[in-house]
Amino acid sequence: MPFWAPNPKAHRSPMKVARAARPSTTSIVRPMQPYDGPINEESPAVSQSDTSDDEECEGCPRERVVSNSSGSKDFCVRNMKLAAFGRREIELAEHELPGLMALRRKVKAEKPLRGARVVACVHLVAQYAVLIETLIDLGAEIRACACNVMSTQNEIASALAEAGVPVFAWRGQTEVDFWWCIDKVVCGDGWQPNMILDDGGDLTHWLAKKYPSILKECRGIVEESVTGAHRLHQIAKAGRLPIPAINLNECVTKSKFDNLYTTRESVIESLKRTTDMMIGGKQALVCGYGDVGKSCCKSLQTMGAHVTVSEVDPICALQACMDGFKIVKVSEVIRTIDLVITATGNKRVITRENMDRMKSGAVLCNMGHSDNEIDVASLKTPELIWERVRSQVDYVNWPDGRRLVLLAEGRVLNQNCSSLPSFVLSITCAAEVVALIELYSAPAGKYKNEVYLLPKRLDEFVALLHLESFDARLTELTDEQVRYMGLQRTGPFKSANYRY
Repeated sequence: MPFWAPNPKAHRSPMKVARAARPSTTSIVRPMQPYDGPINEESPAVSQSDTSDDEECEGCPRERVVSNSSGSKDFCVRNMKLAAFGRREIELAEHELPGLMALRRKVKAEKPLRGARVVACVHLVAQYAVLIETLIDLGAEIRACACNVMSTQNEIASALAEAGVPVFAWRGQTEVDFWWCIDKVVCGDGWQPNMILDDGGDLTHWLAKKYPSILKECRGIVEESVTGAHRLHQIAKAGRLPIPAINLNECVTKSKFDNLYTTRESVIESLKRTTDMMIGGKQALVCGYGDVGKSCCKSLQTMGAHVTVSEVDPICALQACMDGFKIVKVSEVIRTIDLVITATGNKRVITRENMDRMKSGAVLCNMGHSDNEIDVASLKTPELIWERVRSQVDYVNWPDGRRLVLLAEGRVLNQNCSSLPSFVLSITCAAEVVALIELYSAPAGKYKNEVYLLPKRLDEFVALLHLESFDARLTELTDEQVRYMGLQRTGPFKSANYRY
């Protein structure tokens, strides 16, 4: 029976969710090979930052060589003294990742990823550490780096390094650091990846530019973000995608849960933590009305803000109108707006011209994946004075006395300024594991060099793993109903194009 095949009786009865013991991770000792080549000028821009929350270890971690308790030096993190603290954070996250832990227990004995060598570019936070250790428990070797220069939790990276995972990440990387870390996870001594787990497309981009032969030998790509998925579709359309890929961002268990519920709970928390602002009564503009934009609008509306929306897609615009939001052009309302949130995945959604017209004290932030939705680069000019007032909060001062409040330097707000609900990330992480297993174990020829969505049966399997923690009892179809609907008793229950 395949790992994803549901047990008709088991999944329709309550299950006690037991806490699994922390998995042991095998130390993978690899000497470091420095990359001295030039950074590709065509590489996508990465926001620079020289800030760090860890003041005990100043200077660039690349300049230090340290080892973990097993003697391995195949990693680069900020401060190994934080490893014990990070381990407690990971153990705490395991409690709130019931679906991912259930998946680990269900298929651990089968080792479906035995022989897989996964190179991962993800957010190095506690929840994704549990994902990484799940992949190791399922038989994979893994090397990991960060997909965002400011979202890494230094204690988590240190805990993974102590457990023997070759991890290259720290909070406050420069652009050069960012690409150096990506190169280090790709070029392990005597190690070559055969699976790719990416968030944003930077890892895939680096492989395509620097190591095309390694990319061609991989079995598949799992991409989590809208930006990375867009890049994959562009490459596939041009006929240059050398291996199959799964666009996880548009899979049901990602788009209808992570994009929706994570945003809904974290956007207000992020604004409160950074600005202490009163949301009620504020004039808010949300750019984009996709899943993330919808969640931002609903949360702001619930808090009493007056919300307007800018949108290019007529279908999304009509949805916004039917939900009670006015569709506007940014240029027509920007002078009166107190709060701007971008959520499009596109670039230069808010331009310097827009920012020149914003009212003093207006707050500007980004909830889309890309860090160039706000044209932050245009603000790095001599006439504007930047002032760091607290972590992730900058005042940008104009010569006429106006002041713009920029959050997280235009990077993803909730990834940098708040905690994320672990349970929702359990759904996303479980889907990523299932997608990796699907691509890795697929027989030759099943997937062409195209971009796919997760098969419906696997989306339903991921949802099923999480229903158990709610003590949910699913209704079973009768034989008559099965024949009438033309379904199998255990699913899939919807067609591939059903939109939920």
